Amino acid sequence: MLFPQTDGDLMAVSRHRARLDGAVRMLLADAALVEAVVDKTAFAKLAESLDLPVPPSRRIEAHAMTPEDVGVRLPIVVKPLLHGATGWRAIGGSAKAVHVESGAELAALWERLAAARLPVLAQEAIPGPESRIESFHAYVDAAGDLVAGFTGKKIRTFPQRYGHSSALVLTDATDVHALGEEVVGRLGVRGVAKVDFKRDAGGRLWLLEVNPRFTLWHHPAALAGLNIPAIVHADLSGGPRPPVRRARPGVRWCDPLLDVRAARASGVGLAHWARWAAGCEAVSDFAWDDPLPLLDRIAGRLIRPALARRPGRAATV
Repeated sequence: MLFPQTDGDLMAVSRHRARLDGAVRMLLADAALVEAVVDKTAFAKLAESLDLPVPPSRRIEAHAMTPEDVGVRLPIVVKPLLHGATGWRAIGGSAKAVHVESGAELAALWERLAAARLPVLAQEAIPGPESRIESFHAYVDAAGDLVAGFTGKKIRTFPQRYGHSSALVLTDATDVHALGEEVVGRLGVRGVAKVDFKRDAGGRLWLLEVNPRFTLWHHPAALAGLNIPAIVHADLSGGPRPPVRRARPGVRWCDPLLDVRAARASGVGLAHWARWAAGCEAVSDFAWDDPLPLLDRIAGRLIRPALARRPGRAATV
């Protein structure tokens, strides 16, 4: 059974699905859809053609264009076409995107983009913090039936703006579920998918992206009573499906090493955060009966860099 969990995994198995047939069992979205949703420019065009509620956007190649060519109303979000694109870290650091509020900020960013010759997507920004990002998570079987779905929202990210998820909570948002189901249906998704929205100040949901792969959200959902990976495994193996239950809202997930920094950046005291984190049902990389993954991350972040800086030590330690 193959459960792709990153964009790289997804693209690799999708592009070689014919060669993998017979060796592994998997249920993926159509190959053309996979290519479209992974590339942000292609997804924006596809979503617009299906009349889905995406913010206005445009592909930018700064070395061959001018800031006047953007054609998207400020403020905008600038992000790489592919997640983890080579050269992006020099532009956006550890954040997934860069916020541009003014023409002066755009001009300064333009110089860096032109020097990097990195194509990006400029998208009209939806105001509000990352906690306004809500998501629908679905499993659609090979027959096209929506077998299971649940909703959730971000609590914190690090960095605070356009950062990586550090704390999440499952919800019971009927409008997110309804619109997510509509998006999945119009796209013709098969397999699992995460549909991200951002809610504006008026309550309207804007579609940001679709990820047709397994994600960290399946961990808290399983603890909340809806184990989508187990259901997929049963379908692929021909075994009986586990019960398809409603995911209990309120179940929380956090990445403690990342969220302690996110909490501090948002003004949450360490003692208050520690009590909150101790109450999370799902914790990334940690279980009381298997603490080594978390200890390895701590070592990777604190100990190995210190050893590498010691005289006579190899930089690759």
